[in-house]
Amino acid sequence: MGSVRWAFPCGAWRPCRQEWLLAARLVQPEEKDRIGQFVFARDAKAALAGRLLIRKLIAEKLCIPWNEIHLQRTSKGKPFLANNEFSIYSNYNFNVSHQGDYAVLAAEPELQVGIDIMKTNLPGSSSIPNFFRIMKRQFTETEWGVIKSMSNEWMQLDMFHRHWALKESFLKAIGVGVGFNLQRIEFNVSPLQLEIGKVYKETKMLLDGDKEEEWTFEVCCMEPNEPQFTLLTFEDLVASGIPVTPEDSAYWDNFCSKQETPVKQNSHSRYECL
Repeated sequence: MGSVRWAFPCGAWRPCRQEWLLAARLVQPEEKDRIGQFVFARDAKAALAGRLLIRKLIAEKLCIPWNEIHLQRTSKGKPFLANNEFSIYSNYNFNVSHQGDYAVLAAEPELQVGIDIMKTNLPGSSSIPNFFRIMKRQFTETEWGVIKSMSNEWMQLDMFHRHWALKESFLKAIGVGVGFNLQRIEFNVSPLQLEIGKVYKETKMLLDGDKEEEWTFEVCCMEPNEPQFTLLTFEDLVASGIPVTPEDSAYWDNFCSKQETPVKQNSHSRYECL
């Protein structure tokens, strides 16, 4: 078993009734209920895709039948395989992220792994300088120096999201929650400019001022035509699926009642994936 990097374009997914009801049958009841509570269809699709990615991984890489997979969450919300009889896979680590147009998964057989994906969007009704003032405490002075050294506001926002995704990916890897002081972590990003189609591993991290040599950070820009991940179709996503719940036609009605997204945001199709 080697490294796994998968992506599913959940933003472009327009499920028909058959697809949505099948997908809902392939996740645990509590997850199905949680996903059904999302206000917007975009978020429900992304969350459901994330769960399907995890179950596909476990079924195909660990050879555990889909309907025997039991997932739980840690107290901080990180999913893990809870089947006691499969404790031999206790070192197998996986993580998912979804934002913008993609749900992504990373998995490693022997290493802790965390992943975060960010789409560079303008910050709602706030200006970029005001947004940075609000977020000032999330980064160190050195990190802010790098962010604000970019030649225009859009590139500064892009660099902001790159730093944010790095911090999120580390926190997800170690399984801690929102109470962690983000200023304890400082990233020295390299290179400053990312070329589409390449994966970079030069970025280094300081934790409480000390350089952490045991962590590797993979950084890439995801573009629709040049995915650095294996891009999956819906058919790929459910290929090994075995239903775990009965069909619930009301679940389709619930989905159809949702607005796709909130008020449309200005955006740019650039993703930082770590």
